[in-house]
Amino acid sequence: MRKTAALPVAMVATVALLAACSGGGGDTSSSAEPTSGDGAGAGTTLTVWVDENREPAVAAAAEAFEESTGVTVELVQKNFEDIRADFLAQVPTGEGPDITVGAHDWLGSLIVNGVVDSIDLADVQDDFEPVAVEAFTYDGQLYGLPYALESVALVRNTALAPDPAPATFDEMVAVGRAAGTKLPFVINTNGTTGDGYNYYALQTSFGAPVFVQEEDGSYTNELGMGGEPGHAFATWLAQNGMAGSGVFSTDWTDEIARQEFADGNAPFAITGPWAITGFQEAGVDFAVEPIPSAGGQTAAPFVGVQGFYLSAQSDNALLAQDFLVNYLSTPEAQRALHDADPRVPALLQVAEDVSSDPVVGGFVAQVKNGTPMPSIPEMADVWDHWNAAEAAIISGSAEPVAAWDKMLADIQGSIGG
Repeated sequence: MRKTAALPVAMVATVALLAACSGGGGDTSSSAEPTSGDGAGAGTTLTVWVDENREPAVAAAAEAFEESTGVTVELVQKNFEDIRADFLAQVPTGEGPDITVGAHDWLGSLIVNGVVDSIDLADVQDDFEPVAVEAFTYDGQLYGLPYALESVALVRNTALAPDPAPATFDEMVAVGRAAGTKLPFVINTNGTTGDGYNYYALQTSFGAPVFVQEEDGSYTNELGMGGEPGHAFATWLAQNGMAGSGVFSTDWTDEIARQEFADGNAPFAITGPWAITGFQEAGVDFAVEPIPSAGGQTAAPFVGVQGFYLSAQSDNALLAQDFLVNYLSTPEAQRALHDADPRVPALLQVAEDVSSDPVVGGFVAQVKNGTPMPSIPEMADVWDHWNAAEAAIISGSAEPVAAWDKMLADIQGSIGG
């Protein structure tokens, strides 16, 4: 196995969060059959792009693959933030890797540009968390091997709120107020910019998803957050905003919200795994639980999924598929990826194994209630309008229903139709 460091190489935070038909890399539909032990790949090189965190775990799987097949696996270590742009630029020229690590929400742009090929997980597909498979599915085809998931969840200070969180958001706020702290609850509003991502679980509890999904989980480009459900959510935001009960504030950024919780100024927070280390370092005793419903339906946050893509221009698509399905999807490889980059495992067996950790188990429970962040290209046209409308409603500077309808019209104008 060869390792190549792409310059410059930067440490990628282990909890960073993470958005035409594909070109032909050959028919991979039957390539789940292992080549193990037959030396079929002798003299062939597979190039795999990885980041610094995941490189050791991928290296272990690569060594086993090399021993069984005779294939040389070249690991190219890259800054995660550079991978998507480099992949889009290099694959059409015939350069780039056979396989790259990546985030599921890149999928729309990768497909539009014809740089990824579909894969077939065959019998192992049912071994993965369904939401992880949905995340890498586009127009009914699977385009990635998932390995990890993340979402926001409710974090509860167990000293300030000893009992499990109530089933509804309003009841949770009441418990927060009874705690006598400066604030009952905090969430990242991203200041006056707004943050639809962090508030999305509350929105979906009103039955107002950003886009309509097909039965297989694929997203259409039909907006799903209009009509009465969207109006009800917007009205509720205003009622709980700065001109209402004051539960939400555009004074909160991610840093401020985290610090308020770490300082014991709020018993509840909606945040993600990226905040956990700071809470632990602050000496806070806490539990991670599913987000209570505000609108009566399940609070389903966005789920981000990490995985591995197959290049549409790979000259070794069958061997690359073999490596993905029979070596990187094993419990051993998936556990090594979790240990190297501790997020919620996508493989059900590994998720069960690590759920004895109450923090991980709490995020596992929330992920099961979540929905994949849309990877369709149209999602890029949503964020600015959506964030701005929510910030205006929370601040009290806009009438909620009018602001929400204008947002929908602006998004529709951007995506067409």
